[in-house]
Amino acid sequence: MTSVPTKPKRKKGSNAQKPSSESEELVGLIMRNFSEKKPLGATLNKYVKFVRTEHCFMLFEELGKTDKWLQCLEVFRWMQKQRWYIADNGVYSKLISVMGKQGQTRMAMWLFSEMRNSGCRPDTSVYNALITAHLHSRDKAKALAKTLGYFDKMKGMERCRPNVVTYNILLRAIAQARDVEQVNALFKDLDESIVTPDIFTFNGVMDAYGKNGMIREMESVLSRMKSKQIRPDIITFNLLIDSYGRKQAFEKMEQVFKSLLRSKERPTLPTFNSMITNYGKARLREKAELVLQKMIDMGYSPSFITYECLIMMYGYCDCVSKARDIFDQARESGKEKKVSTLNAMLDVYCMNGLPSEADTLFESIYAFRAFPIDLSTYKLLYKAYTKANMKELLKKLLLYMDRDGIIPNKRFFLDALGAFRSSPASQKTSNTGSLRTHATTAKV
Repeated sequence: MTSVPTKPKRKKGSNAQKPSSESEELVGLIMRNFSEKKPLGATLNKYVKFVRTEHCFMLFEELGKTDKWLQCLEVFRWMQKQRWYIADNGVYSKLISVMGKQGQTRMAMWLFSEMRNSGCRPDTSVYNALITAHLHSRDKAKALAKTLGYFDKMKGMERCRPNVVTYNILLRAIAQARDVEQVNALFKDLDESIVTPDIFTFNGVMDAYGKNGMIREMESVLSRMKSKQIRPDIITFNLLIDSYGRKQAFEKMEQVFKSLLRSKERPTLPTFNSMITNYGKARLREKAELVLQKMIDMGYSPSFITYECLIMMYGYCDCVSKARDIFDQARESGKEKKVSTLNAMLDVYCMNGLPSEADTLFESIYAFRAFPIDLSTYKLLYKAYTKANMKELLKKLLLYMDRDGIIPNKRFFLDALGAFRSSPASQKTSNTGSLRTHATTAKV
């Protein structure tokens, strides 16, 4: 097996990290100085002489990343009280976008109404944000119908005419819904408009089709892209490689990789990670190892995702000891430790019928805190131990969860119950109420 290097062979240009701007420093200071006990408004008042619209935009971004959408509204209300505040489409567009990502569609709609009441006239960017917000909702069919209604409405308003971003958002969403007829109709609409498609237009649709396993439709869009004289970029190559790999169309995948090497683009780590993963799922270990060797020869350094892809690849190929070697390399690499890397190794043990080895590794990691552990780790092990009918390991795991203050919710046990019912070994004990006992132990 090829050992994974921890440092790249090629020398890269100096990429010295630039010092943070004053705005970033101020936003970082504000983010560090508020808590549940100290409201955000009070912290903003402390820096009232310095905070302006640009800082609030950055706060929206940072708070949105950490699911703190209520605090975004708090910042917005604080902004409205300041002398320098002027109602602006950009502010509303940003907030609508944040609310959409958090699944707060009603709040996004309220902000849209609030914007109009404040005297702002909606424009294309606001409608694009509103369309995106709806597409984050759970009922995708209803959301698509709503967004297509907005799209038709936009065409009739001079300030809100659909732009390439509008088409890109809708085309990708419709392709994700597998509605080929509607995608083709929207492409026709795009061709008849004054809007010019870009590489993102085609990449979005091809990626959606590819992830749905719709290879013929993906290739049709690729042909359409070529007819527009638009060259593929690295995103195009990567999504084609991944899509063909998922369908185990390895000959086509390899052809795309060769085309990539001949092009002006360079492979990225996701290129290699995808090929390693998909070869692994097909149990083509030697092919996967050749990809790893190619990656090393080209001077690439593995990311934590690369380590995880290798661990899973060896797991699929029944090479548990080699998977453990890679895990140990990741552990000693000096790179940031991720819970997903630990989960990958535990998953390999469990999928290969080695729950006791998974337990031993978990206890070792827990004792030394060598990797972070969170609910996803416990969920993975709980499902695996339940499926293997390992009652003692389950009891021990619940004690660890209790020690960490983790109280599993209803979904946690429903997922475990699914694994429990699907396990032949568990059928004999399905009436013993062991799962109910675990639930009681965890005080759910």
